[in-house]
Amino acid sequence: MKTVLEGYVGIDTLTEQIRKKALRQGFEFNVMVVGGAGLGKSTMVNTIFKSKVSRRSCQPDEEYNTPKTVEIKSISHVIEEKGIRLKLTITDTPGFGDHVNNSNCWQPIIRYINDQYEKYLNEEISIRRRKRIPDTRVHCCIYFIAPSGHSLKAVDIEALKKLVQVVNVIPVIAKSDSLTLEERQAFKERIQQDLADNHIRVYPDMDNLDLDEEEINNNVELMNRIPFAVVGSTASHLVGSKNVLARKTRWGIVEVENSSHCEFIHLRDMVIRTHLQDLKEVTAQVHYELYRHERLETLKELPLDSVSSAPASPIGVQTNHKNTDQHNHTPVKPSPKSTPKNIPTAKVLNNQPQQTISESKI
Repeated sequence: MKTVLEGYVGIDTLTEQIRKKALRQGFEFNVMVVGGAGLGKSTMVNTIFKSKVSRRSCQPDEEYNTPKTVEIKSISHVIEEKGIRLKLTITDTPGFGDHVNNSNCWQPIIRYINDQYEKYLNEEISIRRRKRIPDTRVHCCIYFIAPSGHSLKAVDIEALKKLVQVVNVIPVIAKSDSLTLEERQAFKERIQQDLADNHIRVYPDMDNLDLDEEEINNNVELMNRIPFAVVGSTASHLVGSKNVLARKTRWGIVEVENSSHCEFIHLRDMVIRTHLQDLKEVTAQVHYELYRHERLETLKELPLDSVSSAPASPIGVQTNHKNTDQHNHTPVKPSPKSTPKNIPTAKVLNNQPQQTISESKI
């Protein structure tokens, strides 16, 4: 029932209150880049955020050697624009797809993503929670596809199948200026067909019922462009009377932010200007909730009368401080038999050692 106010109350100030609090706290955004060596992952991240935020840029003297297994390396920055402060974390995956045998090369990535969910869950259910839980969950995974001009490789298909189950995946065709416009369009169409044939649902999710008509139309347009054919560059070149980000070749200049040259601006606008908050919400409400549900399912057989929201009795603590039972808020250990097969068998509760996650259970 909608009731008409008889005078000014001040409800309209809520948005300003929320804005001030959000500005004071700042924002967090975590991006992962996945793809083989030499596909321009570091350059692309630097181009998107117009700063040297990639791990390779911050460690220019580091010599790259293909690791024996896939490694996970993260670096965090605090960037600010017009009073808006953003803590940005970039996670790189050196070694992915760079070996003769690339079977299961996605498992360390899945393990890392789930580990961030586990850390967040531990904070949520701990007895003494922090006022604001640090969010290290991966909000966006940009997946780089080599510009072969053929179709998705088997390792790409298998990796994407696994990744879309735990994180928002945005596929891009790396270094798309190595293809002609006709080759690029044909390659894009083959990739779209591969995604459909293998039931790989990349971001954005077209089944989101919380979107208005304008957002739905925007997502339809984005889905028709995915995978984005992108070019990255942090070098400026003079075109006409202005400097632009571009790649200079012997036959001309490829402008990064020119939509007739590549689709970089569509990727950047989606990741930052139109869908950043939605990426975070889908991570929290879909991917993390699914992980949380599976982990807490291990506790569903716990009798309700063994759980209490009241603080432990001081007398009980003094007399039974050496003993542990359900009345002094000792975390309940889940039964190993009820642990979901697809979830790492790590301890859920705070202050308990976390077991090593087996690759076979990812």
